[in-house]
Amino acid sequence: MKKIQASLIAFLAICYVNAQDNINELLAAGIDDAKRFSTDYIAPASEGLGYAINSGWFNSASSPKRFGFQISLVGNASFIKDEKKSFQLNVAEYENIRFPDNSPSKTVATALGQNEPDVTVIVTYDDPIFGSQEVEVTLPTGIGSENVNLIPTGYIQASFSPFKGTQLKGRFFPKVDTEDVELSTYGFGVQQEFTSWLPADSVFPVAVSGLIAYTHLNANYDFTNSSIVDGENQQVETEVNTLLFQLIVGTKFKVVNFYAGLGYINGDSKTDLLGTYTVTDGVFFSETITDPFSIDQDISGVRGTLGANLKLGFFGLNADYSIGEFDTASLGINFSF
Repeated sequence: MKKIQASLIAFLAICYVNAQDNINELLAAGIDDAKRFSTDYIAPASEGLGYAINSGWFNSASSPKRFGFQISLVGNASFIKDEKKSFQLNVAEYENIRFPDNSPSKTVATALGQNEPDVTVIVTYDDPIFGSQEVEVTLPTGIGSENVNLIPTGYIQASFSPFKGTQLKGRFFPKVDTEDVELSTYGFGVQQEFTSWLPADSVFPVAVSGLIAYTHLNANYDFTNSSIVDGENQQVETEVNTLLFQLIVGTKFKVVNFYAGLGYINGDSKTDLLGTYTVTDGVFFSETITDPFSIDQDISGVRGTLGANLKLGFFGLNADYSIGEFDTASLGINFSF
């Protein structure tokens, strides 16, 4: 679990560090241009987090006995597809940004990709003394430059069955507070085995269940001490909230079982650039901008899951693979009482 914590923190920190590159010049181009670029740059990372934190919620279609309790250690790895690593930057959508060769558009890295070679743009700004001025800016690259190709998540998860066929579930990621990064995530849900309502549910070795789960992630990166641009309390704060609706079908044998699921993820993310920024426009002029912008994005998509679990007394092990916008592999170690 500690390795997963460190990996997720590293993933978020790398995204944020790359995003803050050349922030002075981007803000000098205007808040609207900076927000437009940041929206396209961050969107795939927010979507990837939405998929990653919704993995590993279930390990079987059947429910434990009444008053049964299970605790699990769950690790997930969401893989980044090539189409999530770049976006098309169309200069017609910007007011003060153009490419040096006057191309109308170019493919540039998102927070999940890499610019290789570097991509530069010309930023135009108004100097109160010298008038319209231009500066060449290298666009931020993404985590691809660090050879990161997946989004890791992990949880301690517990479930309790107060009624026959019903599981109440909760999960959390131990809060981490390093020098620069704060991270916390939690979730809760309910899984109901529909076949437990049938009078002959023990006769057929197949179970059908439904799951509804809510997951929340909050992350904060403080880069005030980075000296990239003058100011105070400079932070990037990300909040992700999602709902998972899942249908699960699986076998009901004593030792080895297989399960499959079809799910729908719906939610949103909000990323805020907070603090004060003293942006330099030319040699003699500067202005201070407070809390420059906030980016709101919707997250939604369908995914399919195939998995298997092994039960040996109170000990269990499960593994599954989900196919969606971000394919995800999950591994769980389960203890049932």
